[in-house]
Amino acid sequence: QVQLVESGGGLVQSGGSLRLSCAASGRFLSTIVMGWFRQAPGKEREFVVAINSSGRSTNYADSVKGRFTISRDNAKNTVYLQMNSLNTEDTAVYYCAARQGSLLSMEKYYYYWGQGTQVTVSS
Repeated sequence: QVQLVESGGGLVQSGGSLRLSCAASGRFLSTIVMGWFRQAPGKEREFVVAINSSGRSTNYADSVKGRFTISRDNAKNTVYLQMNSLNTEDTAVYYCAARQGSLLSMEKYYYYWGQGTQVTVSS
């Protein structure tokens, strides 16, 4: 079992930045892929980015490339999502997720989920 707890969400103006954190606890943490998904009001949850267990490989959604950066600190069992140049379309609940195995972007392959943290970008 893996437990995930997100933090760092909040309200920010368009063009601003936020950094989300996801603290993981449980077994097999050194082998897990960590990902971020988001769900905007009235929309389905979508993939944002994922990082492999070593931190050397990442996979970004086109919508956030060049603006968001994922990183992880395995000593602290924490993954981070640095979000820059935020716009109103980034408003959503952001979820941290984890899986064992390869770097995938489909939601159905992630077994463990956090409770989500709200990010609101005002114009």
